[in-house]
Amino acid sequence: MAGLRAAIEQAGVKDGATLSFHHHLRNGDNVMRQVLVTCCEMGLRDLHIAPSSLFPVHGALVPFVENDTVSRITTSYMTGPLADAVKAGALPHPVRLQSHGGRAAAIASGRLTIDAAFIAAPAVDELGNLSGAVGPSACGPLGYAMVDAAHAAHVIALTDHRRETLPRICIPADQVDRIVGVDHIGDSRQIASGTTGRAPSENGRIIADLTARLIACSGLLQDGFSFQTGAGATSLAVARALAPLMSDCGVTGDFAAGGITGALVDMLHAGLFRKLWDVQAFDLAAVRSYGEDPAHLPMSAELYASPDRLDSIARQLDVMILGAAEVDADFNVNVTCASDGRIIGGSGGHADTAAGAKLPIVTTTLRAGGHAKLVEALTCLTTPGTTIGAVVTEAGIAIHPTRPDLVERARRAGLPLTSLSELRRMAGETTPTGRGAGRVIAECEGPNGETIDTIRMA
Repeated sequence: MAGLRAAIEQAGVKDGATLSFHHHLRNGDNVMRQVLVTCCEMGLRDLHIAPSSLFPVHGALVPFVENDTVSRITTSYMTGPLADAVKAGALPHPVRLQSHGGRAAAIASGRLTIDAAFIAAPAVDELGNLSGAVGPSACGPLGYAMVDAAHAAHVIALTDHRRETLPRICIPADQVDRIVGVDHIGDSRQIASGTTGRAPSENGRIIADLTARLIACSGLLQDGFSFQTGAGATSLAVARALAPLMSDCGVTGDFAAGGITGALVDMLHAGLFRKLWDVQAFDLAAVRSYGEDPAHLPMSAELYASPDRLDSIARQLDVMILGAAEVDADFNVNVTCASDGRIIGGSGGHADTAAGAKLPIVTTTLRAGGHAKLVEALTCLTTPGTTIGAVVTEAGIAIHPTRPDLVERARRAGLPLTSLSELRRMAGETTPTGRGAGRVIAECEGPNGETIDTIRMA
């Protein structure tokens, strides 16, 4: 990879440098591995990598942690073999786990300085503009990479597709220092992976129906409605359950936002929303829509959720649907660690949108994998309960005590209301918390950059 090596040398990357990456190809990414192979061959050490997220495919990076090519990681989400290696103490320094909005704010403010940003560019035009809309590895808008490209000291794009013109430009040529051609940047078929590829269970369908009914009675479902849901099976089912309710009520929403899925694309095309604000595509239907539909708009991670942006899309949300690995009696939520202490994710946009939306709703089954999800004590705090409006399970809905108006509306609508303590009783016994007692291997940040929890070795 002589071209990549030359670009890294020209960017002046030295030992201890901070290198950033983005995760729009998700579990299909092949750029981070190529860059770190080259850095290792160059003899670079003690690198700090700052990818927007890390997936099982990035298990390929474990050897670079073991040989000290990489000694620091800052990211918003991590799962798979690299996360397991971190939990086992492979890194000499704690990982910093940020929210997506917190990461964007840290980069834009200079608190997280990037020496070189590496952009996986599905297409590059003659002028050097970058796009994720087209090409064999098309992945949709490059919302996380937009922030990196705007603020990094050097920007290096890797691409496997060049063309004369682009239908959509994500990153303009004047923000790109060097372009390197490679055989392939990744496999876009792996964008829909993990939670994005599952069908809802029977309990998931019950939860989705209850959630849609709660939204319908909340007073927020009216013209101009704004909405975000995740890519998990239950979250997608909520979108599908909400669509006929919006249609029956004659409601046209202003926008749906976030990571965009085919379910939200269908709602756009059905006239239920006027536009989509997209920071990343969660499936290939969303990728195609971004390449074709002018109402499918890209947004940077900074516009999406930076706590420093008063006009962020997160602050404009009426309803946000959130998942949970655990919920405690005070509505605090964990999506970072499994009950046994394994790192299985991170905030991503969870804490950002919970803080911004008028009605953040957590959807969760009572139990999963043999473990209760309603617990006395969280394995890790991701999102404070003070920002959560309601928790919906297959056994009923618990509404935060600061929302008496929502309680009354839900009661009048005949929804099955209960308390978190009752839901916890129904969920049954919980296993002991998986919190370790050894050295700190990760520090969890809130959106404003404050440390809200730590993860320790067992």
